Amino acid sequence: MKLVDERTYTLNGINVHTIPTNKFKTNTIVLKVKAPLSEEDVTVRAILPYVLQNATESHPQPSQFRAYLDELYGASLAVDLSKKGEDHIISIRLEIANEKFLKDSTPLLEKGIELLSEVLLKPVTEGNGFKTATVDKEKRALKQRIQSVYDDKMRYASQRLIEEMCVEEPYRLSANGEKEKVDAINSESLYSYYQNMLKTNDIHLYLVGDIKEEEVDEYVKKYFVLPDQDNKVTSSITQPNKEMKEPNEVIERQDIKQGKLNIGYRTHVTFKDDLYFALQVFNGIFGGFSHSKLFINVREKESLAYYAASRVESHKGLLLVMSGIDFSNYEKAVTIINQQIEAMKQGEYTEGEISQTKAVIKNQILETIDTARGLIEVLYNNEVSEADKPIEAFLEGVENVTKEEIQEVAKMIELDTTYFLTGKEA
Repeated sequence: MKLVDERTYTLNGINVHTIPTNKFKTNTIVLKVKAPLSEEDVTVRAILPYVLQNATESHPQPSQFRAYLDELYGASLAVDLSKKGEDHIISIRLEIANEKFLKDSTPLLEKGIELLSEVLLKPVTEGNGFKTATVDKEKRALKQRIQSVYDDKMRYASQRLIEEMCVEEPYRLSANGEKEKVDAINSESLYSYYQNMLKTNDIHLYLVGDIKEEEVDEYVKKYFVLPDQDNKVTSSITQPNKEMKEPNEVIERQDIKQGKLNIGYRTHVTFKDDLYFALQVFNGIFGGFSHSKLFINVREKESLAYYAASRVESHKGLLLVMSGIDFSNYEKAVTIINQQIEAMKQGEYTEGEISQTKAVIKNQILETIDTARGLIEVLYNNEVSEADKPIEAFLEGVENVTKEEIQEVAKMIELDTTYFLTGKEA
């Protein structure tokens, strides 16, 4: 049975994905704008969606723009930034009521598509750039977002591990850019970057809801007229030297109460590889869930950690362990975490653990696609990795993973960097 009916085609230089479903009372429209992570652009790009969401030519004041969203039966618009592998992705998301459920016949889907096209293509300008007051306001907000990661030591330790691990790779860059580069951005340089982005970036438009595809085609054709695209930028994952360097150990001291131990491994497996399903099951048994080895052995049995978990960066092929420990438990925690990797390599897990993990992964996927936003994220993975893994194939792939494949993946995993954020007195 087909879980998701996705139609993909190109119209006016934009990749359109329609997913008709009567599961939701609202229609969700999401723009995904992708370009390679680069030190030169990451900060200017990080501010751009926040400037764009302030206003449009038809609604030039933020107050008018918000009032118009309210008029559209309380439609909501949000933007965010993310990294998938070495791509930097801007998401602009509009959720709007489905007119089928309303008493009057306001063409809300059309108005939603029109508004989203205006956010992308008709921003408010002043002279040769964006409005200076808007840019200045968003520069202050961006600095606060970057600072908030430093203040949240769990997120800070995760970011520092990546910076140390991928020191010569674009993946080291944060999706929010670099604080010291924010001041150099002005309304003209940002507008110039924006114009270039429209011509060169990979742009996808997703529409999920109780929609008629011929209507969608008509509205997209009418409102989304992009400038001619030239030199579309593409990224390729930077692979570290094949000869694995000696594992790196980084100890950083700050005035904190609880140590953050984060460990990074290279898996040499990414979303598009056949062994990706086995990597997911590996991670589930190793540290992804509450029945995992890290949770049971590091947190429960040894009481060494306040939290201990792992996750996979699917498009970059990294396995990342996060844990919170007392300063004095550093050596012991590192040893026990690495012992769990060794146990995975030796095949020390039962068929029961494998089945339980597969069931949890499949449940997670089904829960994720139960929301329009989650469904779009899952489908977009195929675009980022240029793979073809429909959701049904994904669930089947997980179900068919064997113990031998999990062990094969485990044996490919190599320790790269151990990062420990500890106290000044420790």
